Amino acid sequence: MNLTLLKALAVLVPVSALCIASTAAFAKEKTLCSAIQLCGAGCLMVVVLAHVCEALRLFQWMRWGDLHSLGHYVDLVSVILGLTLLPLGYGLRALLERRKGI
Repeated sequence: MNLTLLKALAVLVPVSALCIASTAAFAKEKTLCSAIQLCGAGCLMVVVLAHVCEALRLFQWMRWGDLHSLGHYVDLVSVILGLTLLPLGYGLRALLERRKGI
């Protein structure tokens, strides 16, 4: 088995849990904060799926793993957005819930 595939499948479990939790939060409250969090979780899922596609050599035309290729930029932009939007949405949700409690 390919090491890249093994790593991607190992990360798929926690990222899937994040997506499920973010989807549940959005379904429950339907606020901008939960939508931002859900977008961030979705972007992280794109990163994991990009690595699965790279390991399985799917969509070869995207040249996964090559610097300055379409696959590289899809992965890069998704990880930046995911690591920005997910904590931002979660933090804003927690802050607003804390303010409501005061």
